[in-house]
Amino acid sequence: MKSYIIAIDQSTSATKAILFDEQCHLCGRVNIDHKQYYPKAGWVEHDAEEIYANAVEAVKRLMAAVETEADARFSLAITNQRETVVVWNAQTGKPVSKAVVWQCQRGADICRELKEAGHEKTFLKKSGLLIDPYFSASGVKWILDHVEGAREAAERGELRMGTMDTWLVWKLTNGACHVTDYTNASRTLLFNIHTLDWDDELLGLFTVPRSMMPQAMPCDSIFGRTTIEGLFPEGIEIAGMLGDSHGALAGQMCFEAGMGKATYGTGSSVMVNIGEEAVAAPEGLVTSVGFAAKGKVFYAFEGNIHCTGATLRWLTDQLQLIASPAETEALATSVESTNGVYLVPAFAGLGAPWWNSEAKAIIAGMTLSTTKAHVVRAALEAIPYQIKDLVDLMTGQAGVALKELRVDGGPTKNGFLMQFQADMLGATINRADIEEASALGAVVMNGLARGVWATLDEVAQLRTSDNRILPTMAEEKRATLYGGWLEAVKLVNRK
Repeated sequence: MKSYIIAIDQSTSATKAILFDEQCHLCGRVNIDHKQYYPKAGWVEHDAEEIYANAVEAVKRLMAAVETEADARFSLAITNQRETVVVWNAQTGKPVSKAVVWQCQRGADICRELKEAGHEKTFLKKSGLLIDPYFSASGVKWILDHVEGAREAAERGELRMGTMDTWLVWKLTNGACHVTDYTNASRTLLFNIHTLDWDDELLGLFTVPRSMMPQAMPCDSIFGRTTIEGLFPEGIEIAGMLGDSHGALAGQMCFEAGMGKATYGTGSSVMVNIGEEAVAAPEGLVTSVGFAAKGKVFYAFEGNIHCTGATLRWLTDQLQLIASPAETEALATSVESTNGVYLVPAFAGLGAPWWNSEAKAIIAGMTLSTTKAHVVRAALEAIPYQIKDLVDLMTGQAGVALKELRVDGGPTKNGFLMQFQADMLGATINRADIEEASALGAVVMNGLARGVWATLDEVAQLRTSDNRILPTMAEEKRATLYGGWLEAVKLVNRK
Protein backbone atom coordinates (compact mmCIF):
# COMPACT_ATOMS: atom_id res chain seq x y z
CA MET A 1 0.00 0.00 0.00
CA LYS A 2 1.54 3.29 -1.10
CA SER A 3 1.57 6.32 1.17
CA TYR A 4 1.58 9.98 0.19
CA ILE A 5 2.12 13.20 2.08
CA ILE A 6 0.09 16.30 1.22
CA ALA A 7 2.01 19.46 2.10
CA ILE A 8 0.18 22.74 2.55
CA ASP A 9 2.64 25.57 1.88
CA GLN A 10 0.86 28.71 3.04
CA SER A 11 2.94 31.68 1.89
CA THR A 12 2.56 35.45 1.93
CA SER A 13 1.01 35.63 -1.53
CA ALA A 14 -0.57 32.22 -2.10
CA THR A 15 -1.37 28.79 -0.73
CA LYS A 16 0.03 25.66 -2.37
CA ALA A 17 -1.01 22.08 -1.96
CA ILE A 18 1.81 19.76 -2.98
CA LEU A 19 1.81 15.96 -3.11
CA PHE A 20 4.94 13.98 -2.25
CA ASP A 21 5.51 10.26 -2.01
CA GLU A 22 7.57 8.78 0.84
CA GLN A 23 10.73 8.90 -1.26
CA CYS A 24 10.28 12.71 -1.26
CA HIS A 25 9.40 12.83 -4.95
CA LEU A 26 7.06 15.64 -5.96
CA CYS A 27 3.93 14.19 -7.56
CA GLY A 28 1.66 17.20 -8.07
CA ARG A 29 1.06 20.82 -7.14
CA VAL A 30 -1.79 23.35 -7.02
CA ASN A 31 -1.42 27.06 -6.24
CA ILE A 32 -4.16 29.55 -5.24
CA ASP A 33 -3.41 33.25 -4.67
CA HIS A 34 -5.07 35.27 -1.94
CA LYS A 35 -5.84 38.97 -1.69
CA GLN A 36 -3.49 41.49 -0.08
CA TYR A 37 -5.11 44.29 1.95
CA TYR A 38 -3.43 47.68 2.50
CA PRO A 39 -5.90 49.68 4.63
CA LYS A 40 -3.35 52.38 5.56
CA ALA A 41 0.16 53.33 4.56
CA GLY A 42 2.52 50.70 5.98
CA TRP A 43 -0.29 48.32 6.95
CA VAL A 44 -0.64 44.86 5.39
CA GLU A 45 -3.47 42.42 6.15
CA HIS A 46 -4.72 39.00 5.04
CA ASP A 47 -8.17 37.47 5.34
CA ALA A 48 -7.54 34.35 7.47
CA GLU A 49 -10.85 32.79 6.45
CA GLU A 50 -10.00 33.24 2.76
CA ILE A 51 -6.63 31.58 3.36
CA TYR A 52 -8.24 28.61 5.11
CA ALA A 53 -10.79 28.23 2.30
CA ASN A 54 -7.96 28.39 -0.26
CA ALA A 55 -5.99 25.73 1.60
CA VAL A 56 -8.95 23.35 1.53
CA GLU A 57 -9.70 24.14 -2.10
CA ALA A 58 -6.06 23.66 -3.11
CA VAL A 59 -6.00 20.20 -1.53
CA LYS A 60 -9.26 19.25 -3.23
CA ARG A 61 -7.98 20.38 -6.63
CA LEU A 62 -4.71 18.55 -6.04
CA MET A 63 -6.45 15.29 -5.23
CA ALA A 64 -8.67 15.68 -8.29
CA ALA A 65 -5.67 16.30 -10.53
CA VAL A 66 -3.33 13.49 -9.50
CA GLU A 67 -3.71 9.77 -9.96
CA THR A 68 -3.03 7.65 -6.89
CA GLU A 69 -3.70 4.02 -6.03
CA ALA A 70 -7.19 3.18 -4.80
CA ASP A 71 -5.86 1.95 -1.45
CA ALA A 72 -3.28 4.74 -1.00
CA ARG A 73 -2.85 6.31 2.42
CA PHE A 74 -2.42 10.01 3.06
CA SER A 75 -1.25 12.39 5.77
CA LEU A 76 -0.90 16.17 5.92
CA ALA A 77 2.11 18.42 6.62
CA ILE A 78 2.15 22.21 6.94
CA THR A 79 4.69 24.96 6.33
CA ASN A 80 3.75 28.61 6.42
CA GLN A 81 4.60 32.28 6.17
CA ARG A 82 6.08 33.20 9.52
CA GLU A 83 5.08 35.95 11.98
CA THR A 84 1.69 36.74 10.36
CA VAL A 85 -0.80 36.47 13.20
CA VAL A 86 -4.52 35.77 13.58
CA VAL A 87 -6.72 36.44 16.64
CA TRP A 88 -10.07 34.67 16.75
CA ASN A 89 -12.98 33.91 19.06
CA ALA A 90 -12.81 30.31 20.25
CA GLN A 91 -16.61 30.14 20.66
CA THR A 92 -17.62 31.47 17.24
CA GLY A 93 -14.51 30.37 15.32
CA LYS A 94 -14.39 33.81 13.66
CA PRO A 95 -11.36 36.10 13.53
CA VAL A 96 -11.91 39.37 15.38
CA SER A 97 -10.06 41.21 12.60
CA LYS A 98 -8.01 40.51 9.53
CA ALA A 99 -4.62 38.89 10.09
CA VAL A 100 -1.69 41.22 10.72
CA VAL A 101 1.00 40.31 8.18
CA TRP A 102 4.72 40.18 8.96
CA GLN A 103 5.26 43.15 6.61
CA CYS A 104 2.80 45.34 8.57
CA GLN A 105 4.20 48.30 10.50
CA ARG A 106 1.18 49.10 12.70
CA GLY A 107 3.05 47.80 15.74
CA ALA A 108 6.00 50.18 15.29
CA ASP A 109 4.96 52.54 18.10
CA ILE A 110 4.39 49.61 20.49
CA CYS A 111 7.89 48.31 19.74
CA ARG A 112 9.42 51.76 20.05
CA GLU A 113 7.93 52.23 23.52
CA LEU A 114 9.31 48.90 24.69
CA LYS A 115 12.76 49.78 23.36
CA GLU A 116 12.68 53.20 25.02
CA ALA A 117 11.71 51.50 28.28
CA GLY A 118 14.90 49.46 28.08
CA HIS A 119 13.48 46.00 27.38
CA GLU A 120 15.63 45.09 24.35
CA LYS A 121 18.10 42.96 26.29
CA THR A 122 15.29 41.01 27.96
CA PHE A 123 13.71 40.07 24.66
CA LEU A 124 17.04 39.31 23.02
CA LYS A 125 18.11 37.06 25.90
CA LYS A 126 14.84 35.14 26.13
CA SER A 127 13.41 35.11 22.60
CA GLY A 128 16.60 35.52 20.56
CA LEU A 129 14.86 38.29 18.62
CA LEU A 130 15.00 42.05 18.23
CA ILE A 131 11.96 44.08 19.27
CA ASP A 132 10.37 44.77 15.90
CA PRO A 133 6.87 44.84 14.34
CA TYR A 134 8.15 42.20 11.91
CA PHE A 135 7.44 39.65 14.66
CA SER A 136 3.95 38.64 15.82
CA ALA A 137 3.61 40.11 19.32
CA SER A 138 2.96 43.76 18.47
CA GLY A 139 0.25 42.70 16.00
CA VAL A 140 -1.57 40.77 18.73
CA LYS A 141 -1.31 43.67 21.17
CA TRP A 142 -2.55 46.12 18.54
CA ILE A 143 -5.62 43.96 17.87
CA LEU A 144 -6.41 43.65 21.57
CA ASP A 145 -6.00 47.40 22.09
CA HIS A 146 -7.88 48.62 19.02
CA VAL A 147 -10.58 46.09 18.05
CA GLU A 148 -13.76 46.84 19.98
CA GLY A 149 -14.36 44.32 22.76
CA ALA A 150 -11.23 42.30 21.99
CA ARG A 151 -9.33 43.09 25.19
CA GLU A 152 -12.32 42.21 27.36
CA ALA A 153 -12.98 38.97 25.48
CA ALA A 154 -9.30 38.01 25.80
CA GLU A 155 -9.37 38.63 29.55
CA ARG A 156 -12.44 36.36 29.78
CA GLY A 157 -10.42 33.62 28.04
CA GLU A 158 -12.55 33.66 24.89
CA LEU A 159 -9.88 34.58 22.32
CA ARG A 160 -7.11 32.54 20.75
CA MET A 161 -4.07 33.65 18.77
CA GLY A 162 -1.79 31.89 16.37
CA THR A 163 0.44 32.12 13.35
CA MET A 164 -0.96 30.66 10.13
CA ASP A 165 -0.02 27.08 11.03
CA THR A 166 -2.02 27.34 14.26
CA TRP A 167 -5.04 28.85 12.51
CA LEU A 168 -5.07 26.17 9.81
CA VAL A 169 -4.83 23.29 12.28
CA TRP A 170 -7.52 24.80 14.51
CA LYS A 171 -9.86 25.07 11.51
CA LEU A 172 -8.92 21.69 10.07
CA THR A 173 -9.67 20.01 13.41
CA ASN A 174 -12.89 21.98 14.03
CA GLY A 175 -11.34 23.71 17.01
CA ALA A 176 -10.11 20.53 18.69
CA CYS A 177 -6.39 21.39 18.43
CA HIS A 178 -4.86 24.75 19.34
CA VAL A 179 -1.19 24.05 18.61
CA THR A 180 1.95 25.37 16.99
CA ASP A 181 5.51 24.16 16.54
CA TYR A 182 8.68 25.49 18.13
CA THR A 183 9.91 27.26 14.97
CA ASN A 184 6.78 29.35 14.46
CA ALA A 185 6.56 29.99 18.20
CA SER A 186 10.16 31.25 18.17
CA ARG A 187 9.18 34.03 15.73
CA THR A 188 6.50 35.66 17.90
CA LEU A 189 8.66 37.54 20.48
CA LEU A 190 6.62 35.77 23.18
CA PHE A 191 8.43 32.40 23.28
CA ASN A 192 11.43 31.58 25.43
CA ILE A 193 13.77 29.62 23.16
CA HIS A 194 15.65 28.23 26.18
CA THR A 195 12.68 26.87 28.14
CA LEU A 196 10.71 26.11 24.95
CA ASP A 197 7.58 27.65 26.42
CA TRP A 198 5.66 30.92 26.36
CA ASP A 199 7.34 33.40 28.67
CA ASP A 200 5.16 35.15 31.26
CA GLU A 201 7.40 38.22 31.39
CA LEU A 202 7.35 38.68 27.61
CA LEU A 203 3.59 38.07 27.50
CA GLY A 204 3.17 40.66 30.23
CA LEU A 205 5.21 43.29 28.44
CA PHE A 206 2.99 42.91 25.38
CA THR A 207 -0.13 42.51 27.59
CA VAL A 208 -1.11 39.25 25.90
CA PRO A 209 -3.07 36.82 28.16
CA ARG A 210 -1.49 33.38 28.36
CA SER A 211 -4.92 31.81 27.75
CA MET A 212 -4.67 32.94 24.12
CA MET A 213 -1.52 30.94 23.41
CA PRO A 214 -1.37 27.60 21.55
CA GLN A 215 0.49 24.55 22.82
CA ALA A 216 4.02 24.60 21.35
CA MET A 217 5.36 21.25 20.15
CA PRO A 218 8.40 19.83 18.27
CA CYS A 219 8.24 19.97 14.47
CA ASP A 220 7.98 16.18 14.16
CA SER A 221 4.78 15.93 16.22
CA ILE A 222 1.33 14.63 15.40
CA PHE A 223 -0.65 17.87 15.62
CA GLY A 224 -4.16 16.53 15.08
CA ARG A 225 -6.47 14.70 12.75
CA THR A 226 -8.62 16.11 9.95
CA THR A 227 -11.07 15.12 7.24
CA ILE A 228 -10.18 18.29 5.27
CA GLU A 229 -13.85 19.28 5.12
CA GLY A 230 -14.98 15.73 4.33
CA LEU A 231 -12.43 14.98 1.61
CA PHE A 232 -11.06 12.12 3.75
CA PRO A 233 -14.09 10.81 5.68
CA GLU A 234 -12.01 8.52 7.89
CA GLY A 235 -9.64 11.35 8.74
CA ILE A 236 -5.88 11.71 8.18
CA GLU A 237 -3.08 12.75 10.52
CA ILE A 238 -1.67 16.27 10.57
CA ALA A 239 2.00 15.54 11.15
CA GLY A 240 5.06 17.71 10.57
CA MET A 241 4.95 21.50 10.81
CA LEU A 242 7.42 24.39 10.68
CA GLY A 243 7.85 27.92 9.37
CA ASP A 244 8.89 28.31 5.74
CA SER A 245 12.53 29.39 6.21
CA HIS A 246 13.01 26.58 8.74
CA GLY A 247 11.32 24.25 6.28
CA ALA A 248 13.95 25.16 3.69
CA LEU A 249 16.71 24.45 6.21
CA ALA A 250 15.25 21.00 6.86
CA GLY A 251 14.35 20.45 3.20
CA GLN A 252 17.97 21.12 2.32
CA MET A 253 18.87 18.45 4.94
CA CYS A 254 21.00 20.85 7.00
CA PHE A 255 20.81 18.58 10.02
CA GLU A 256 24.28 19.19 11.49
CA ALA A 257 25.84 22.19 13.20
CA GLY A 258 27.85 24.16 10.67
CA MET A 259 25.53 23.37 7.77
CA GLY A 260 23.72 26.32 6.30
CA LYS A 261 21.44 27.30 3.48
CA ALA A 262 21.37 30.40 1.34
CA THR A 263 18.47 31.26 -0.93
CA TYR A 264 19.52 33.53 -3.78
CA GLY A 265 16.75 35.73 -5.09
CA THR A 266 16.13 39.48 -5.21
CA GLY A 267 17.92 39.46 -1.88
CA SER A 268 19.38 36.51 -0.03
CA SER A 269 18.29 34.67 3.10
CA VAL A 270 21.06 32.96 5.04
CA MET A 271 20.41 30.50 7.86
CA VAL A 272 23.08 28.44 9.61
CA ASN A 273 22.48 25.51 11.95
CA ILE A 274 24.46 26.37 15.09
CA GLY A 275 23.72 23.17 17.00
CA GLU A 276 21.83 22.37 20.18
CA GLU A 277 22.77 25.48 22.16
CA ALA A 278 20.90 28.77 21.72
CA VAL A 279 23.91 31.05 21.39
CA ALA A 280 23.25 34.80 21.32
CA ALA A 281 23.31 36.08 17.75
CA PRO A 282 25.74 38.74 16.55
CA GLU A 283 24.33 42.27 16.56
CA GLY A 284 21.65 42.72 13.92
CA LEU A 285 21.04 38.99 13.44
CA VAL A 286 18.59 36.76 15.29
CA THR A 287 18.61 33.34 16.93
CA SER A 288 15.62 31.08 16.32
CA VAL A 289 14.75 27.45 16.73
CA GLY A 290 16.03 26.00 13.44
CA PHE A 291 13.96 22.84 13.83
CA ALA A 292 13.12 20.31 16.53
CA ALA A 293 12.99 16.59 15.79
CA LYS A 294 13.80 13.19 17.28
CA GLY A 295 13.98 14.65 20.77
CA LYS A 296 16.57 17.29 19.83
CA VAL A 297 16.30 21.03 19.25
CA PHE A 298 18.66 22.63 16.74
CA TYR A 299 19.06 26.40 16.76
CA ALA A 300 19.92 28.68 13.87
CA PHE A 301 21.25 32.14 13.16
CA GLU A 302 19.42 34.00 10.44
CA GLY A 303 20.27 37.08 8.43
CA ASN A 304 19.04 38.71 5.24
CA ILE A 305 20.85 40.63 2.50
CA HIS A 306 18.95 43.36 0.67
CA CYS A 307 20.45 43.25 -2.81
CA THR A 308 21.89 40.21 -4.54
CA GLY A 309 19.85 39.31 -7.62
CA ALA A 310 18.48 42.87 -7.49
CA THR A 311 21.98 44.12 -8.31
CA LEU A 312 22.04 42.11 -11.52
CA ARG A 313 18.59 43.42 -12.41
CA TRP A 314 19.92 46.95 -11.85
CA LEU A 315 22.69 46.31 -14.37
CA THR A 316 20.02 45.20 -16.81
CA ASP A 317 17.16 47.64 -16.27
CA GLN A 318 18.80 50.82 -15.05
CA LEU A 319 22.34 50.86 -16.46
CA GLN A 320 21.39 48.71 -19.47
CA LEU A 321 24.91 47.28 -19.50
CA ILE A 322 23.47 43.86 -20.29
CA ALA A 323 20.24 42.61 -21.84
CA SER A 324 19.71 39.89 -19.24
CA PRO A 325 21.31 38.59 -16.02
CA ALA A 326 21.98 35.40 -18.00
CA GLU A 327 24.80 37.27 -19.78
CA THR A 328 26.76 37.90 -16.59
CA GLU A 329 28.63 34.60 -16.44
CA ALA A 330 30.17 34.90 -19.90
CA LEU A 331 31.16 38.52 -19.30
CA ALA A 332 32.65 37.73 -15.88
CA THR A 333 34.79 34.90 -17.20
CA SER A 334 35.96 36.97 -20.19
CA VAL A 335 38.35 38.81 -17.84
CA GLU A 336 40.79 37.35 -15.33
CA SER A 337 39.67 39.60 -12.48
CA THR A 338 37.78 42.82 -11.77
CA ASN A 339 41.12 44.62 -12.12
CA GLY A 340 40.60 46.16 -8.67
CA VAL A 341 36.98 47.19 -9.17
CA TYR A 342 34.48 46.62 -6.33
CA LEU A 343 30.73 47.25 -6.45
CA VAL A 344 29.09 47.74 -3.04
CA PRO A 345 25.34 47.36 -3.68
CA ALA A 346 24.03 49.52 -0.84
CA PHE A 347 20.98 50.49 -2.89
CA ALA A 348 18.78 50.18 0.21
CA GLY A 349 21.52 51.03 2.67
CA LEU A 350 23.91 48.50 4.19
CA GLY A 351 22.21 45.60 5.93
CA ALA A 352 23.74 42.96 8.18
CA PRO A 353 26.33 43.07 9.56
CA TRP A 354 26.90 46.77 8.96
CA TRP A 355 23.42 48.26 9.53
CA ASN A 356 23.82 51.69 8.00
CA SER A 357 20.55 52.76 6.41
CA GLU A 358 22.15 55.99 5.13
CA ALA A 359 24.82 54.22 3.04
CA LYS A 360 24.70 54.58 -0.75
CA ALA A 361 25.91 52.14 -3.40
CA ILE A 362 29.27 52.75 -5.09
CA ILE A 363 31.58 51.34 -7.74
CA ALA A 364 35.14 51.80 -6.50
CA GLY A 365 38.56 51.27 -8.05
CA MET A 366 37.79 52.17 -11.67
CA THR A 367 40.47 53.40 -14.09
CA LEU A 368 40.47 54.21 -17.78
CA SER A 369 41.14 50.54 -18.44
CA THR A 370 37.91 49.45 -16.70
CA THR A 371 35.47 47.72 -19.06
CA LYS A 372 31.87 46.58 -18.88
CA ALA A 373 33.12 43.08 -18.11
CA HIS A 374 35.01 44.32 -15.05
CA VAL A 375 31.91 46.07 -13.68
CA VAL A 376 29.69 43.06 -14.32
CA ARG A 377 32.19 40.75 -12.66
CA ALA A 378 32.38 43.12 -9.68
CA ALA A 379 28.58 43.02 -9.38
CA LEU A 380 28.63 39.21 -9.34
CA GLU A 381 31.49 39.06 -6.84
CA ALA A 382 29.59 41.40 -4.50
CA ILE A 383 27.07 38.61 -3.86
CA PRO A 384 29.58 36.08 -2.44
CA TYR A 385 31.29 38.84 -0.46
CA GLN A 386 27.99 39.72 1.23
CA ILE A 387 27.20 36.07 1.95
CA LYS A 388 30.69 35.70 3.45
CA ASP A 389 30.10 38.75 5.65
CA LEU A 390 27.11 37.00 7.23
CA VAL A 391 28.42 33.44 7.33
CA ASP A 392 31.71 34.49 8.96
CA LEU A 393 29.76 36.44 11.56
CA MET A 394 27.41 33.52 12.26
CA THR A 395 29.98 30.75 12.47
CA GLY A 396 32.43 32.88 14.44
CA GLN A 397 29.82 33.74 17.06
CA ALA A 398 28.59 30.15 17.31
CA GLY A 399 32.10 28.73 17.37
CA VAL A 400 31.40 26.31 14.52
CA ALA A 401 33.10 25.88 11.16
CA LEU A 402 30.96 26.00 8.03
CA LYS A 403 30.82 22.43 6.74
CA GLU A 404 28.75 23.11 3.67
CA LEU A 405 26.48 25.83 2.30
CA ARG A 406 23.45 24.45 0.49
CA VAL A 407 22.09 26.90 -2.03
CA ASP A 408 18.97 27.37 -4.07
CA GLY A 409 17.40 30.03 -6.25
CA GLY A 410 17.76 31.20 -9.85
CA PRO A 411 21.22 32.84 -9.58
CA THR A 412 22.74 29.53 -8.44
CA LYS A 413 22.71 28.43 -12.08
CA ASN A 414 25.59 30.85 -12.65
CA GLY A 415 28.73 28.69 -12.50
CA PHE A 416 31.13 31.60 -11.97
CA LEU A 417 29.02 32.93 -9.08
CA MET A 418 28.94 29.56 -7.31
CA GLN A 419 32.68 28.94 -7.74
CA PHE A 420 33.51 32.38 -6.39
CA GLN A 421 31.15 31.74 -3.47
CA ALA A 422 32.97 28.50 -2.63
CA ASP A 423 36.32 30.28 -2.93
CA MET A 424 35.29 33.17 -0.67
CA LEU A 425 33.93 30.88 2.03
CA GLY A 426 36.69 28.32 1.70
CA ALA A 427 33.90 25.76 1.96
CA THR A 428 31.90 23.43 -0.24
CA ILE A 429 28.82 24.77 -2.01
CA ASN A 430 26.11 22.20 -2.63
CA ARG A 431 23.79 23.43 -5.35
CA ALA A 432 20.34 21.90 -5.05
CA ASP A 433 17.98 21.05 -7.85
CA ILE A 434 15.40 20.78 -5.10
CA GLU A 435 11.87 21.92 -5.76
CA GLU A 436 9.69 23.34 -3.01
CA ALA A 437 12.34 23.22 -0.29
CA SER A 438 10.05 24.57 2.46
CA ALA A 439 7.32 22.03 1.73
CA LEU A 440 9.89 19.26 1.58
CA GLY A 441 11.06 20.23 5.05
CA ALA A 442 7.51 19.79 6.35
CA VAL A 443 7.34 16.42 4.60
CA VAL A 444 10.57 15.39 6.33
CA MET A 445 9.06 16.26 9.70
CA ASN A 446 5.87 14.41 8.77
CA GLY A 447 7.80 11.22 7.98
CA LEU A 448 9.79 11.46 11.20
CA ALA A 449 6.58 11.97 13.20
CA ARG A 450 4.92 8.91 11.66
CA GLY A 451 7.95 6.64 11.87
CA VAL A 452 8.62 6.49 8.13
CA TRP A 453 12.23 7.38 8.93
CA ALA A 454 13.87 6.59 12.24
CA THR A 455 16.71 9.12 12.23
CA LEU A 456 17.83 12.36 10.62
CA ASP A 457 20.75 10.46 9.07
CA GLU A 458 18.28 8.18 7.33
CA VAL A 459 16.42 11.20 5.94
CA ALA A 460 19.67 12.77 4.74
CA GLN A 461 20.22 9.76 2.46
CA LEU A 462 17.16 10.82 0.46
CA ARG A 463 18.88 13.95 -0.82
CA THR A 464 19.46 13.27 -4.49
CA SER A 465 21.31 16.46 -5.38
CA ASP A 466 25.07 16.13 -5.11
CA ASN A 467 26.17 19.07 -7.21
CA ARG A 468 29.14 20.14 -5.13
CA ILE A 469 31.44 23.04 -5.94
CA LEU A 470 34.75 22.90 -4.07
CA PRO A 471 36.94 25.90 -3.24
CA THR A 472 40.10 26.18 -5.34
CA MET A 473 41.43 29.62 -4.41
CA ALA A 474 44.60 29.98 -2.33
CA GLU A 475 44.05 31.44 1.13
CA GLU A 476 46.37 34.37 0.46
CA LYS A 477 44.43 35.42 -2.64
CA ARG A 478 41.10 35.01 -0.80
CA ALA A 479 42.33 37.25 2.01
CA THR A 480 43.57 39.89 -0.43
CA LEU A 481 40.33 40.02 -2.42
CA TYR A 482 38.13 40.05 0.67
CA GLY A 483 40.32 42.72 2.25
CA GLY A 484 39.67 44.87 -0.81
CA TRP A 485 35.93 44.33 -0.35
CA LEU A 486 36.11 45.44 3.29
CA GLU A 487 37.99 48.59 2.25
CA ALA A 488 35.31 49.34 -0.35
CA VAL A 489 32.59 48.89 2.27
CA LYS A 490 34.37 51.43 4.49
CA LEU A 491 33.94 54.03 1.71
CA VAL A 492 30.14 53.86 2.07
CA ASN A 493 29.91 52.95 5.75
CA ARG A 494 30.66 56.41 7.09
CA LYS A 495 28.33 57.30 9.95
